[in-house]
Amino acid sequence: MGLSLATAERWVERWELQQQRYAVDREERFTVIADVVEHVVAGRAGRPLVVDLGCGPGSLAARLVRRLPDAEIVAVDRDPLLLELGRTHHPDAARYVDAEIGADGWTGALGLDRPLDAAVSTTALHYLDRATLLRTYRQLAALLRPGGVLVNGDHLPQDQAGPAGIAAHVGRCRAVRQRVFAHEDWRSWWAAVAEDPELTDLLAERRRRAEPAGTGHPAELPLAVHLELLRRAGFAQAGPVWQYGESCVLVAVR
Repeated sequence: MGLSLATAERWVERWELQQQRYAVDREERFTVIADVVEHVVAGRAGRPLVVDLGCGPGSLAARLVRRLPDAEIVAVDRDPLLLELGRTHHPDAARYVDAEIGADGWTGALGLDRPLDAAVSTTALHYLDRATLLRTYRQLAALLRPGGVLVNGDHLPQDQAGPAGIAAHVGRCRAVRQRVFAHEDWRSWWAAVAEDPELTDLLAERRRRAEPAGTGHPAELPLAVHLELLRRAGFAQAGPVWQYGESCVLVAVR
């Protein structure tokens, strides 16, 4: 199922463009996540260890390794096509692992040899239902060293009726202004992928895998629920460090 570098570059570039439609100030959000991880590992001895949850084609891992070239990044996803794009286009950014976040045994598949300094994610965990998310948060808390962090950049709606509606509106307005640069959406990107013969086997494998329970549609749990679950999972502190509309970077400290 190996890909040519040219093919991987082409599809990752198109992926980056279409993702601008769905993440308000996407590059700024990536930068904030890197800021947090850089701060947490500053002055620590040894090579920082980071896991990238729902890594896709390696977008976040590639940006993190530019900021932290000594970091060891383990990038995990269940999508074989996106993983192969990442392995080919960003081969030096991470060690890529094919596993389903929250499923039985997924943390063992990571092959970690020491506690994590950070677990990061962007626009991936909101697909998990409440029970799976709590279980995942507990698993991550067990993997992180004391003082380590979970950094999640995602769509996290507020739960107060008035501010929530206004925040969502502000985010939509910002997204509309950004979409002038994004000529492709999620569905059209995947439709175009289906026309590339070099991706046929990977796409067939992707289709063969059943949709995992609880991830077919976004759970869209509000920020307050995430904070509650993180506390129940054993994190000492948790709160947003950046937000624009419903686009949020949430940090939890072990």
